Amino acid sequence: MKKWQPPRPRKADVNARTDAAAALAIAALGFIAGEPEQLGRFLALSGIGPESLRVAAREPNFLLGVLDHVAGDEALLIAFASHSGIDPSEVANARDALAGATPEVP
Repeated sequence: MKKWQPPRPRKADVNARTDAAAALAIAALGFIAGEPEQLGRFLALSGIGPESLRVAAREPNFLLGVLDHVAGDEALLIAFASHSGIDPSEVANARDALAGATPEVP
């Protein structure tokens, strides 16, 4: 007898989750850009110039880096989550979606 396994996410579900994660990362980048001190720190750590942000924002790996940056700074994470009206754990979930991780089932 085969062991039961949860159904695999449908491709449309995975695409929707990835799109939502990318949208959250872009919102996080916009939040960072609105804070000059945070933007300067992010640019210094990422090595990206301000003129390259728009092009870089189209890359999933860059967006993954944005979410890593936000998740790695608790004060920034709390400020962004509060500003966006989301639970801070949504940043980690979005990061996992961009990284291709399987979503956790409660």
